[in-house]
Amino acid sequence: MLSDYRRIFSPAGSLLFSAAGFISRLPLSMIGVGIVTMLSQLGGEYWLAGSVSATQALAAAAVGPQISRLVDRHGQRRVVLPATAVTVAAICALLLCAHFAAPDWTLFVAAAVAGCMPSMGALVRSRWAEMHRDSPWLLHTAYSLESVLDELIYVVGPILAIALSSKVRAGAGPLAAAVLLGVGVLLFAVQGRTEPPVRSGPRHARGSALRTPGLGLLVLTLTSVGASYGAVDVATVAFAGAHHHKALSGLLLGLYALGSGLAGAVVGAIGPRGALTRRLLLSVGAMVAATAPLLFAPGLAALAGMLFVAGMAVAPTLITTMGLVDHLASAAQLTESITWIVSGLSVGVALGYATAGWVVDAAGAAAGYRVPCAAALLAASTVCLALPRLTRAGAR
Repeated sequence: MLSDYRRIFSPAGSLLFSAAGFISRLPLSMIGVGIVTMLSQLGGEYWLAGSVSATQALAAAAVGPQISRLVDRHGQRRVVLPATAVTVAAICALLLCAHFAAPDWTLFVAAAVAGCMPSMGALVRSRWAEMHRDSPWLLHTAYSLESVLDELIYVVGPILAIALSSKVRAGAGPLAAAVLLGVGVLLFAVQGRTEPPVRSGPRHARGSALRTPGLGLLVLTLTSVGASYGAVDVATVAFAGAHHHKALSGLLLGLYALGSGLAGAVVGAIGPRGALTRRLLLSVGAMVAATAPLLFAPGLAALAGMLFVAGMAVAPTLITTMGLVDHLASAAQLTESITWIVSGLSVGVALGYATAGWVVDAAGAAAGYRVPCAAALLAASTVCLALPRLTRAGAR
């Protein structure tokens, strides 16, 4: 079963660009929590810290697809290097504004410009798609590997950012994110032999990739999936705090990510089974079934097991969605198409944070799990309603 994971690295340069992609994606999970920790350490109020962090996340979700569209038109190296330079400069400006207690509006401006961060996950997957375009089985395994690495990134990154900002210096977390981003993107960009060629597409490819039939429905689905994912984070922290063990929330969320990562690894080893649309419907259905028990968790021990099981539905959903995007989108718009999916997921996570926080404040910690359950149900409903259209789009 593990032989497919070895085979995806058989082409020259595959291990190098995947490793560089991991380094360059790690800041994605560090910058938001790093901003919150830095500003709170410097005496700022949490509403300000959260708002500045949300500004960066929403800017990245809006600007990311536009950068990826430029990548599809002009190539990865020509676009990601200047975009990364702008991002690193904006993060440094944010650090200086926070350190010297500049007016609050300067923090928001710097955070918005830092949203120019390129979607490295989309760029890495584009290279895998080019490398294994003639082998759907290996491409499925490569996408599975990247989903597992994404889970690892979101376990390691926040821990690293919080530790640096709270134990070293307030700005150490965001600064480390800027350094890792610059180094990782540079290492990624210099590997020209694995960079996908720029392809000319049909006339409609000059516009947004959202015009691709079915892609908008997948973005809506992943927005709901992201809302479920983000709401679980907030609800779990609140639930652990209500049981007087808030420090265990990190371990609990680690189990959630571990379940997702292990499921993604198994899915990649087993390989694709059945039509992509049917697999997507099964995976979101499994998310509904696995999330529902969280409503009835009697304590932290039971919650740990429930979170591990609930996480097992996340990675298969993401893997199947990426495979369906590769099937629907033209090669000339693949990077932008993947980035729209990532942006939808990011917006969903932000919505999940906000909604779950409101529900917890209004109805208590246990009620917070109503949000991920509702979001998972919305994702499944979207897929059910969109299934005929997705099937027709895939056939075309």
